Amino acid sequence: MPPPHARADRAELAALAEDTIAKGSKSFAAAAKLFAPEVRKSAMMLYAWCRHCDDVIDGQHLGFSRRPVAEQPEPMQRLNLLVIDTLRALDGDGGVDPAFLSMADVAHRHQLPTRLFVEHLEGYRMDVGEEHYETIEETLSYCYRVAGVVGVMMAMIMGARGERALDRASDLGIAFQLTNIARDIVEDARLGRIYVPAAWLAEARLEAKDLADPAKREKVAALAARLIDFAEPYYRSAFFGLSALPARSAWAVATAHGVYRQIGLDIKARGAAAYGQRVSTSRAAKLRHVGLGALKVSATRIPWPVRRSSKLWARPLGEAPGAERTSGDRRTRL
Repeated sequence: MPPPHARADRAELAALAEDTIAKGSKSFAAAAKLFAPEVRKSAMMLYAWCRHCDDVIDGQHLGFSRRPVAEQPEPMQRLNLLVIDTLRALDGDGGVDPAFLSMADVAHRHQLPTRLFVEHLEGYRMDVGEEHYETIEETLSYCYRVAGVVGVMMAMIMGARGERALDRASDLGIAFQLTNIARDIVEDARLGRIYVPAAWLAEARLEAKDLADPAKREKVAALAARLIDFAEPYYRSAFFGLSALPARSAWAVATAHGVYRQIGLDIKARGAAAYGQRVSTSRAAKLRHVGLGALKVSATRIPWPVRRSSKLWARPLGEAPGAERTSGDRRTRL
């Protein structure tokens, strides 16, 4: 049940969240329309909190943030305040901020472990600390915290509890984030954010500063293509996780899966030209993926006995309410 301290109606919070999504992620907004009503509300409300955290760290106003940028403390201070406010909200003191009221409602309603929210906030700490990544495993650790853990929480909202299903949900979030890194590789480099592992840069005979250099755009595009290729096994793993979800939820996830994967494929196909303007998906393409998503769901209504590859990055384990573990689970891979 939702916490008794909530000061705003769930429908009102969901409406605010929907407005946030419409501004922050058109791809997610399109896929979210396919969820059953209550799942959709919770998914949007969780996204709104995630977006709020992102906006606060960047000093923006796209989510629920209302404080003028001039009054914002330094990024690490903003992050520490986010952690405090999040933990307070989960403990029953959400104040009046819609972002935290929404997050607390979803956490209590779906019994989401506190550690998942903390892990997500740790991803922002990695950004604020300007952490550099030496290996692809370190980059994947970042991807899990900023996106994989959100996939886990979304799956739990949809009713998934078994660790194997949550692994697949994490894989989808990681695939999404690898696609984001490939899409924003130049823009992020201009801001001093480098997510491509140093080992890959060395292999390409590039330095971090070269990622923003127009003269090195062909080599940068090749790195982005490598990221897109690296995401493919994670997209593939996530596909086989659809069978663990109710049909409507699976349809929404399958649609988002198709839309985001296509963005990556388009980036790879365009090469250096992909960085003249942001790669996105047209309305017609989104509608096509809605149809393809329905076909994917029909193909996964009978669980396929496909084991999760042992080569994929393994997310941190914890005690999630209702989680089930058997000898055939995580460590032997699905």
